Amino acid sequence: MKAVVQDRYGTPDILRVEELPLPQPRSGQVRVKVVATSVNLSDWENLRGRPAYARIGGLRRPKHPTPGSDIAGWVDAIGEGVTRFRIGDAVYGDNLFLKGGFAEYAVAVETALTHKPTDLDFVAASAIPQSGAIALQGTHGAAPGTRVLINGGGGGSGVFAIQLAKRAGAHVTGVDTAAKLDFMRSLGADEAIDYRQDDFTRQRYDLILDMVAHRSVFAYRRALNRGGRYRCVGGTVPTLLRVLTAGAVVGAVTGRRLGMLAVKEGPAHFSPVADLCLAGEIDTRVDRTYSLEETAAALGCVGAGQALGKVVVTP
Repeated sequence: MKAVVQDRYGTPDILRVEELPLPQPRSGQVRVKVVATSVNLSDWENLRGRPAYARIGGLRRPKHPTPGSDIAGWVDAIGEGVTRFRIGDAVYGDNLFLKGGFAEYAVAVETALTHKPTDLDFVAASAIPQSGAIALQGTHGAAPGTRVLINGGGGGSGVFAIQLAKRAGAHVTGVDTAAKLDFMRSLGADEAIDYRQDDFTRQRYDLILDMVAHRSVFAYRRALNRGGRYRCVGGTVPTLLRVLTAGAVVGAVTGRRLGMLAVKEGPAHFSPVADLCLAGEIDTRVDRTYSLEETAAALGCVGAGQALGKVVVTP
């Protein structure tokens, strides 16, 4: 089979497509004939090996030589003990534990996957698991009368977060580059801010979901109303450490909550987003698709922050 291979950390040009043996599922695993794999910011971080937490499990080189976790495809083989799926089932999920999605076939843990709804195409399905779970959990608490800010609102998770918060009745502000302002408004954002021109921490919100944390905890505290909540899900290691330590203290003293979003994984945490997509209440917003041979370009697009929503590789 053809697969993208990464044997060290670096820029997209270190990726190559090779012929590899067909992977065999072990107990509790299934093999998936991959139809689509979406690109997440975590894939870019794992490629670069930065921030430092991206090297967990592989200090000098990636633990899994083929990246890609958000897969959608057909069950092609099943391992011992698998009971939820049969050969020929259409499935999708976040295969974060084993990765391998940028390939023609991938082996996944049974519990990471769920059946793909018939009316949801494979490209759209692959766009949901990781980003949808982050957005759903990160916007918990959005409600009529609340002010919600999504930093990184034009990216993969931001697309869902803006729509979910708006659906909940909140006043939503999206923050990203100037090129994404109109895009965020098209998702339902009431306000769109170019972070290079305006400081979003000069206004106040009840809920902030931050995909690219890099400011001081005092700036985040300033941006919260009393009783408000700030949660980050990505950013520089120094910032994340400050949020975990000083942020917790500063928040408690001032009647605010600052911390990291501990994302729960698995179908139970992304299937509700798929249901909303099927009902026409939110949209996946896939910017573009790439072939397997173009995976490096797909990762580069996401890493450079150029994608309007999701990017998907279709082997």
